[in-house]
Amino acid sequence: MPLLGFGVYQNYDAKPSCLEAFKAGYRHIDSAQAYRNEAAVGEAVRESGLDRKDVFITTKCISNTHGYERTLKGVDESLSKLGFDYIDLFLIHDPFSGPEKRMETYKALLESQKAGKIRTVGVSNYGVRHLEEIKNAGLPMPAVNQIELHPFCQQKLIVSYCNEHSIIVQAYCPIIHGRVDDPVVQELATKYSRDPAQVLLRWSLQRGFVPLPKSATPSRIYSNAKLYDFELDEDDMKVLDELDKGKDGAVSWNPVDAP
Repeated sequence: MPLLGFGVYQNYDAKPSCLEAFKAGYRHIDSAQAYRNEAAVGEAVRESGLDRKDVFITTKCISNTHGYERTLKGVDESLSKLGFDYIDLFLIHDPFSGPEKRMETYKALLESQKAGKIRTVGVSNYGVRHLEEIKNAGLPMPAVNQIELHPFCQQKLIVSYCNEHSIIVQAYCPIIHGRVDDPVVQELATKYSRDPAQVLLRWSLQRGFVPLPKSATPSRIYSNAKLYDFELDEDDMKVLDELDKGKDGAVSWNPVDAP
């Protein structure tokens, strides 16, 4: 899985931005059934001229589609819309369907993985107790947990649990929906002669996360990918760590306390 992904949330006509992202070097696209753009993502992959094996595609099933049979059907529908033989990573989008249905959904994804329709199974917006459900059931742990994650909302308890169980943490909202006017972030951007968004994304990479920035603006798509020719020093990383506000720092829905 490439360490930098390209998000397409709220981007219904995602093909143009995905094509720009491929030109900028992205090889990891993060979609979802609820985003209603799987078909556009698939079209972009085919029009890009890239080999399917060189592109990593994620999609997700949201809680109102959970359940064993509905999930199996949903996997087939996603494959059809994308126009692919397999999906690289399939996530349970959220834990809102409750213990029984989310476990049925997880088992259906594992079954789809055995059938070769999914390469990797993961979850999104899962808290520790949701992950413990899977562990206590004796099932393989998810490979990925995708959560809101940036210096202002660091979700340290969940991140620590994921690290202890070798679960990769993907970071959505890594540039805080473009709200990068914090003076600390601005100061570091000046120090490194970088955009504030690049500073936030670099923090995410150096903390071992997989950030998923999104943009429909070509210049931002390219800028957000230029992260590998500089590094934040450890003192500046600690300064960013100190910005954590817990749940008060969240900018998106954050259902880690779902029953």
